[in-house]
Amino acid sequence: MNRIKVVNDPSELVSTFRAVDTELKREIFKEVSAGWKTSQEVEDKFGKEGPVVLRLFNKMKLVETRWQQPPEGSQQKPVKAYHTYYSAFHINTSCSVFEISDVIAAAGMPDKEFKKLEDKILKSIGKEGKFAGDVAEELKLTQTMLKSLVKRSAKFDYRGHRIELHDDEE
Repeated sequence: MNRIKVVNDPSELVSTFRAVDTELKREIFKEVSAGWKTSQEVEDKFGKEGPVVLRLFNKMKLVETRWQQPPEGSQQKPVKAYHTYYSAFHINTSCSVFEISDVIAAAGMPDKEFKKLEDKILKSIGKEGKFAGDVAEELKLTQTMLKSLVKRSAKFDYRGHRIELHDDEE
Protein backbone atom coordinates (compact mmCIF):
# COMPACT_ATOMS: atom_id res chain seq x y z
CA MET A 1 0.00 0.00 0.00
CA ASN A 2 1.25 3.50 -0.84
CA ARG A 3 1.14 5.82 2.15
CA ILE A 4 1.98 9.52 2.00
CA LYS A 5 3.37 11.39 5.00
CA VAL A 6 1.77 14.81 5.19
CA VAL A 7 3.97 17.40 6.88
CA ASN A 8 1.87 20.27 8.24
CA ASP A 9 3.97 21.37 11.22
CA PRO A 10 7.25 23.13 10.29
CA SER A 11 9.12 21.35 13.12
CA GLU A 12 8.36 18.00 11.42
CA LEU A 13 10.74 19.08 8.66
CA VAL A 14 13.64 18.53 11.08
CA SER A 15 13.02 14.79 11.31
CA THR A 16 12.42 14.62 7.56
CA PHE A 17 15.77 16.31 6.84
CA ARG A 18 17.67 14.38 9.51
CA ALA A 19 16.27 10.99 8.47
CA VAL A 20 18.62 10.82 5.50
CA ASP A 21 21.39 13.27 6.38
CA THR A 22 24.18 10.67 6.32
CA GLU A 23 25.17 7.95 3.90
CA LEU A 24 24.46 5.31 6.58
CA LYS A 25 20.91 6.56 7.19
CA ARG A 26 20.21 6.73 3.44
CA GLU A 27 21.46 3.18 2.92
CA ILE A 28 19.45 1.79 5.85
CA PHE A 29 16.36 3.67 4.65
CA LYS A 30 16.80 2.07 1.20
CA GLU A 31 17.27 -1.35 2.85
CA VAL A 32 14.03 -1.17 4.85
CA SER A 33 12.22 0.28 1.82
CA ALA A 34 13.06 -2.88 -0.12
CA GLY A 35 11.59 -5.27 2.46
CA TRP A 36 11.18 -6.23 6.12
CA LYS A 37 14.50 -6.29 7.99
CA THR A 38 15.24 -7.16 11.60
CA SER A 39 17.52 -5.11 13.79
CA GLN A 40 20.05 -7.97 13.72
CA GLU A 41 20.02 -8.09 9.91
CA VAL A 42 20.63 -4.35 9.77
CA GLU A 43 23.42 -4.61 12.36
CA ASP A 44 25.06 -7.48 10.45
CA LYS A 45 25.08 -5.43 7.25
CA PHE A 46 25.73 -1.90 8.59
CA GLY A 47 27.38 -2.33 11.99
CA LYS A 48 26.47 -1.28 15.53
CA GLU A 49 24.98 2.05 14.42
CA GLY A 50 22.34 0.27 12.30
CA PRO A 51 19.92 -0.52 15.16
CA VAL A 52 20.37 3.04 16.49
CA VAL A 53 19.24 4.39 13.12
CA LEU A 54 16.25 2.02 13.13
CA ARG A 55 15.20 3.29 16.57
CA LEU A 56 15.47 6.86 15.28
CA PHE A 57 13.32 5.99 12.23
CA ASN A 58 10.82 4.32 14.57
CA LYS A 59 10.67 7.39 16.81
CA MET A 60 10.15 9.57 13.72
CA LYS A 61 7.36 7.21 12.66
CA LEU A 62 9.07 6.57 9.32
CA VAL A 63 9.03 2.79 9.72
CA GLU A 64 6.40 0.32 10.78
CA THR A 65 7.19 -2.79 12.80
CA ARG A 66 5.90 -6.33 13.02
CA TRP A 67 6.92 -9.41 14.93
CA GLN A 68 8.49 -12.16 12.84
CA GLN A 69 7.97 -15.65 14.15
CA PRO A 70 10.94 -18.03 14.21
CA PRO A 71 10.83 -21.24 12.15
CA GLU A 72 8.50 -23.91 13.56
CA GLY A 73 10.17 -25.93 16.31
CA SER A 74 12.91 -23.34 16.81
CA GLN A 75 13.90 -22.21 20.32
CA GLN A 76 14.34 -18.64 19.10
CA LYS A 77 12.02 -15.87 20.22
CA PRO A 78 10.00 -13.70 17.82
CA VAL A 79 11.94 -10.64 16.64
CA LYS A 80 10.80 -7.19 15.57
CA ALA A 81 11.21 -6.37 11.88
CA TYR A 82 11.12 -2.93 10.26
CA HIS A 83 9.85 -1.60 6.93
CA THR A 84 9.33 1.94 5.65
CA TYR A 85 5.88 3.23 6.39
CA TYR A 86 5.63 5.92 3.71
CA SER A 87 6.32 5.84 0.00
CA ALA A 88 6.08 9.64 -0.43
CA PHE A 89 6.07 12.93 1.47
CA HIS A 90 3.68 15.83 0.97
CA ILE A 91 4.93 19.04 2.56
CA ASN A 92 2.21 21.63 3.10
CA THR A 93 3.12 24.18 5.72
CA SER A 94 3.59 27.87 6.21
CA CYS A 95 5.30 29.71 9.02
CA SER A 96 7.04 32.96 9.87
CA VAL A 97 10.65 33.66 8.96
CA PHE A 98 11.54 33.36 12.65
CA GLU A 99 9.97 29.91 12.93
CA ILE A 100 11.60 28.52 9.79
CA SER A 101 14.96 29.90 10.93
CA ASP A 102 14.58 27.87 14.17
CA VAL A 103 13.63 24.76 12.18
CA ILE A 104 16.59 25.10 9.81
CA ALA A 105 18.96 25.89 12.70
CA ALA A 106 17.85 22.78 14.60
CA ALA A 107 18.12 20.57 11.52
CA GLY A 108 21.56 21.85 10.53
CA MET A 109 23.01 22.25 14.01
CA PRO A 110 26.38 20.52 14.44
CA ASP A 111 26.07 17.25 16.39
CA LYS A 112 28.28 18.51 19.23
CA GLU A 113 26.12 21.59 19.81
CA PHE A 114 22.92 19.53 19.50
CA LYS A 115 24.20 16.98 22.02
CA LYS A 116 24.75 19.77 24.59
CA LEU A 117 21.17 21.00 24.16
CA GLU A 118 19.83 17.44 24.17
CA ASP A 119 21.59 16.81 27.49
CA LYS A 120 20.13 20.03 28.95
CA ILE A 121 16.63 18.97 27.88
CA LEU A 122 17.15 15.49 29.37
CA LYS A 123 18.30 17.01 32.64
CA SER A 124 15.32 19.36 32.67
CA ILE A 125 12.63 16.73 32.00
CA GLY A 126 14.09 14.04 34.27
CA LYS A 127 12.51 10.58 34.29
CA GLU A 128 8.95 11.83 34.77
CA GLY A 129 8.80 14.40 31.94
CA LYS A 130 7.89 18.07 32.06
CA PHE A 131 5.54 20.61 30.50
CA ALA A 132 7.15 21.88 27.27
CA GLY A 133 6.50 25.54 28.09
CA ASP A 134 8.47 25.20 31.33
CA VAL A 135 11.38 23.55 29.50
CA ALA A 136 11.44 26.28 26.83
CA GLU A 137 11.38 28.99 29.49
CA GLU A 138 14.07 27.30 31.61
CA LEU A 139 16.42 26.83 28.64
CA LYS A 140 15.52 30.17 27.02
CA LEU A 141 14.40 28.54 23.76
CA THR A 142 11.48 29.40 21.53
CA GLN A 143 8.67 26.85 21.36
CA THR A 144 9.55 26.18 17.72
CA MET A 145 13.23 25.60 18.51
CA LEU A 146 12.37 23.26 21.39
CA LYS A 147 9.87 21.30 19.30
CA SER A 148 12.43 21.04 16.47
CA LEU A 149 15.11 19.76 18.87
CA VAL A 150 12.67 17.18 20.27
CA LYS A 151 11.86 16.02 16.73
CA ARG A 152 15.58 15.60 16.05
CA SER A 153 16.29 13.55 19.18
CA ALA A 154 15.72 9.82 19.58
CA LYS A 155 15.74 10.17 23.38
CA PHE A 156 12.49 12.05 24.08
CA ASP A 157 9.18 12.93 22.49
CA TYR A 158 6.09 15.09 22.91
CA ARG A 159 3.13 13.57 24.74
CA GLY A 160 0.45 16.22 24.48
CA HIS A 161 2.09 19.36 25.87
CA ARG A 162 4.72 17.44 27.83
CA ILE A 163 8.18 16.26 26.85
CA GLU A 164 8.86 12.73 28.07
CA LEU A 165 11.48 10.07 27.53
CA HIS A 166 10.88 8.13 24.31
CA ASP A 167 9.58 4.59 24.78
CA ASP A 168 11.06 2.20 22.18
CA GLU A 169 8.27 -0.31 22.72
CA GLU A 170 5.54 1.72 20.99
